[in-house]
Amino acid sequence: MNEFRLKYKPYGERSILIEWPQIISEDVLESVLFCKGQLENHSLKEKVYIKYGYCSMLITYHATINNFYNEILMLKSIFSADSDTLKRGSKLWKIPVCYDLDFGIDLDEISKKNDIEILDIVRLHTSTIYHVYFLGFLPGFLYLGGLDKKLHLSRRRTPRLKVEKGSVAIGGSQTGIYPNESPGGWNIIGKTPIDFFNLNNENPCFAQAGDKIQFISVSKTDYKQIVSSIDANTYIIESEVIYD
Repeated sequence: MNEFRLKYKPYGERSILIEWPQIISEDVLESVLFCKGQLENHSLKEKVYIKYGYCSMLITYHATINNFYNEILMLKSIFSADSDTLKRGSKLWKIPVCYDLDFGIDLDEISKKNDIEILDIVRLHTSTIYHVYFLGFLPGFLYLGGLDKKLHLSRRRTPRLKVEKGSVAIGGSQTGIYPNESPGGWNIIGKTPIDFFNLNNENPCFAQAGDKIQFISVSKTDYKQIVSSIDANTYIIESEVIYD
């Protein structure tokens, strides 16, 4: 599973940093998740805290590392072992988004800057299946890969002090959803009524790294109906298990 040449570096007195090729890639993602799964299924998991991004993983031990060389050898051994722990289907979540101009407040600007019709922005944004690489920035904020190059657009020079919860936006080569109201500098193209982070749920964020997201365009009327269903606890996010 681990066909990449990984770099291992001491990172302070209690951590080891592991680096993959510095690219955003589904193959790298699968390798990172494989290594994470190997650690979580090893007795070492009781002694460490794991944090990872697009192409790196930081393993922090509860105690000072006395011999980095031995620990790195152990990690290499864990990662080289065969495992079926990650041979599973991933979830594809279908997320309703209203691209009405009342919600997509930057659609006009994106249309002009990228020389593309608003209808084509919506078409391209909804025709892609995005990959969840990791969660960060805010609890429940998904970093999604796969945005069509025609929609790439730099972040706003001046971030907004308040971006509404559920805002769907574009920042550089990525798209994402603001799970809560917060400051933000991404370009807003729509809004979803779905709650991406709720502490009252058993799993506060339903999506996880390795899952996939597809945006479904809905009308403003449909948006309001979904909001009512969510308020009544009767709405179920459409999803399916897919196998690559």
